Amino acid sequence: MRSVVQQYFALLVWLVVGLSSTAVNAAEIDVAAVRAAMRVEGRLADDIARDSRSLPEAVIPLLHIEQGAKVVDIFGSGGYYSELLAAVVGEGGEVWLHNNDGFEAWGINGLSDRFDKRDPGNIKRHTRSGINLDLGEDTMDGAVIVMALHDIYVIPKRYNGEEYVPVGRPANATYFLEQIYAALKPGSRFVVVEHAGDPSLGSEEVFDLHRMVEAMARSEVESVGFRFKESSDALRNPIDDRSMIVFDSDIKGQTDRFVLSFEKPAN
Repeated sequence: MRSVVQQYFALLVWLVVGLSSTAVNAAEIDVAAVRAAMRVEGRLADDIARDSRSLPEAVIPLLHIEQGAKVVDIFGSGGYYSELLAAVVGEGGEVWLHNNDGFEAWGINGLSDRFDKRDPGNIKRHTRSGINLDLGEDTMDGAVIVMALHDIYVIPKRYNGEEYVPVGRPANATYFLEQIYAALKPGSRFVVVEHAGDPSLGSEEVFDLHRMVEAMARSEVESVGFRFKESSDALRNPIDDRSMIVFDSDIKGQTDRFVLSFEKPAN
C-alpha cells in the first residue's frame, strides 16, 4: 500500500500533467470551428447568402485566435464577420464591432436585423468618429478589416456637372494603422481582406475604384511594425480584370480579393 507521501506526489504529478495537457491542447479556431458557427440556427438569411462569396472559413482561421479571445472587426458595418467571430470565441470571448458614422449608416439595415429582435452573441458595438478607433493599448487578441482598408486612401471627390473633382484629402493612414498596432497584444494577428487593384494603374485611379494593390497594402501595414505571416488565395477570381468599380453590378460580390495576415511581433 502506498504511503501518504507517495499518494501526494502521485496526485501532484497528475495535476501538473493535466494542467500542462490542457494548455497544450488549447485549440486555435480552425476551419471546422468556423463552419460550425456558420451552421448556427437563427443566422440572418443575408448572412447565409453571403457565406459563399466571403468564405469566412478561409479568413477567420488566419487570426490564429482561441476561444475566449477578444477581437475587433474594424469598419465592420452590418456586423457579418462580428457575429461569426462572436460564435467562435464563445461566451468567454468578446467581439468589438467598430464603425464610424459612415460605415454604420452603410450597414444600418444589417445592424437593425442583427440587434433589434435577436441576440447576435457577445458583441460590443463600438462606433467612433472618423478614423479614431479608441481601442486602447494591448487590449485585443486579433483584428480584422474586410474590404475597407482602401477607404482610408480614397480622395474625397464631388461631381461638378462635368467630372469628379477632389474636395478634400485622404485620411491619415499611418495614424489609422498605428492605432491597430497599438491595440493588439504582442504576438496577435491583423487580417486584411481587400478588393485587388491593378498595379498598372495609378494609385488614385485604383482607389477611385475602391480597390487596393496588394503590394501597397502589405507595404503600408508593415510600415508601422507589423510582420507579414501568411496569405490565402481563397477569394481570388481571375474573371475580374480589376477595371470596374467594386459596386458595378457586373462584378459586385465577385471581385478578385486578396487576404493577408500580419503579426504584431512578440518582442
